[in-house]
Amino acid sequence: MNLNNSPVTQHHFQGYDFHLKRDDLLHSHFNGNKARKFADLLGSELPGITQLIGWGSAQANSLTSLAALAKIKQLKLTYFVDHKPDWLDEHPTGNYRAAKELGAEIISLKQQLGSNAPHPRDYISANYAHSTDCYVVPEGGRFQSARKGIIELAEEILSWSRFEKGKPIKVALPSGTGTTALFLSQILMPKNIEVLTCPCVGGKQYLKQQFDELGHFSYYPTILELENKHHFGKLYLQDYEIWQQLQDETDIEFDLLYDPMMWRCLLPWLDTNPDVSLLYIHQGGLLGNETMLPRYRRKYDADKNQWQPKVD
Repeated sequence: MNLNNSPVTQHHFQGYDFHLKRDDLLHSHFNGNKARKFADLLGSELPGITQLIGWGSAQANSLTSLAALAKIKQLKLTYFVDHKPDWLDEHPTGNYRAAKELGAEIISLKQQLGSNAPHPRDYISANYAHSTDCYVVPEGGRFQSARKGIIELAEEILSWSRFEKGKPIKVALPSGTGTTALFLSQILMPKNIEVLTCPCVGGKQYLKQQFDELGHFSYYPTILELENKHHFGKLYLQDYEIWQQLQDETDIEFDLLYDPMMWRCLLPWLDTNPDVSLLYIHQGGLLGNETMLPRYRRKYDADKNQWQPKVD
């Protein structure tokens, strides 16, 4: 499988030109940052391993990619979640649906063990840490194995950058665990390419803690923040508006969970840093829109005076 060399396209948004690294086009199941994070694992021999173990939310982008990886390598995927709504098995959608179709076993610990169930990370540590036939993949692919695929991404960006002369190059992407932004920084920032990111899960200090848990590094991304606290997974009218505007002006669909916050951080930054060449990394995650978009439409269709979302 070829999980590299995604194209770079040029676009205009809100008065600014920018380039877009189309990692969303890498593969139907391996796209965006998960394609990069799991590239090394996909290409590795795993002697004696019969099962992948993962954890996260029932709609995590990593769930689909892990399920596809397990199917390709003829392994079983057991994926633990803290909880999932009862209706999801009756009406599977998004990443949950795709992962189930690929054969993943998805276990809710609260359903299995009750309200006092341990966190999935702790449960896995207690039950699988010493298993010789299991390979544990941390939530969101935040592990050292992700470095190889992200280095390949950095090298592609450096190759592209040779043709961008005259303006300082900035690379922008939103962060969940921050793994991609952190590893990119180690390659790009010594080449005078600044990496910009924003903390989509928790705030700036939490993102820095995520960085520190991966090790000590020489270079760190520049973290942009909104003025007001942004709760992960909560529906914000401003997020929906900028997502729709992005699609209207670029004819490209972006992720509804991460990309709107990054662009809300980027536009004020661009106002004070207009003379740059911006490369935005499309990190995929579009299966998640299958669940996020109906939620937004239910919320904001109800108030016609606020905003009328675009109908496909």
